[in-house]
Amino acid sequence: MTVDAALVEARRRIGGDSPGTDARLLLAHVLGRDRAWLLAHGDALLSPGASARFEHLVGRRELGVPVAYLTGEAWFYGLRFAITRDVLVPRPETESLIEATLELLARRTPGARLRLCDVGTGSGAIAIVLAARLPDAAVEAIDVSPAALAVAARNAALHGVEQRVRLTLGDVLEGTHGRYDCIVANLPYVPVAQIPPLPDPVAHEPRGALDGGPDGLLLYRRLLRRLPERLAPDGVLVLEAAPPTIGLLAELTAAALSDALVRVVPDAGGSERLVVAERGRAEREAATL
Repeated sequence: MTVDAALVEARRRIGGDSPGTDARLLLAHVLGRDRAWLLAHGDALLSPGASARFEHLVGRRELGVPVAYLTGEAWFYGLRFAITRDVLVPRPETESLIEATLELLARRTPGARLRLCDVGTGSGAIAIVLAARLPDAAVEAIDVSPAALAVAARNAALHGVEQRVRLTLGDVLEGTHGRYDCIVANLPYVPVAQIPPLPDPVAHEPRGALDGGPDGLLLYRRLLRRLPERLAPDGVLVLEAAPPTIGLLAELTAAALSDALVRVVPDAGGSERLVVAERGRAEREAATL
């Protein structure tokens, strides 16, 4: 079978929203080539071994297994990350959390030694991107899963930031100490009753990385209780959640941080997905009037 014929058949079998992209990613992985090579070599013949491996991966994708688990990698904010079944697959919409965080921290004094914390780091994608973009920052990445932290350690080494990303085993902020200039979190926020069943691709991801309790905000409530003592007096907070619950999360954040200016920020697609809190900003603005 040729490359083109294999891709046509795979697209037919995979279906869904992006069958062509999924098929190309899987075949590129099997062949050790990039997608540009596939386009230029559509008449190349697949070896029996390559055909069998591709057939196996397409079959798994038919059952809903996310492509990242089949290839062992995913791209996030322009960087490649190792991915296993122990971690959530990084979402494109979470890149908006990175953008919001970088924008907030750009207002700080250039060269300032910032202390950041990524709560629920999973693969380490958020912590590692922030460390890569903020060379003067020290980032603590915390997760309750030892297996997830092992993936995060691998990714930190892959991107050369292992000296500035400290991995901590703990629940929410357990095991961490002191105050942070910035805390970010993309905690499980799917209401338990809304976690889809198989073969939905989301159902293949770790339940612990999805289950946000009855209303999706169980873990965020636990985090917010600890924030007044852990976020610096002029610190910033960026939280990601689902659009249907973002308003309630903003209210809970404002109640927890009474001295913070709290607002909801849309993601790149226009959906309200982020809660941003700037501690002490209201007092600073009032002092300038």
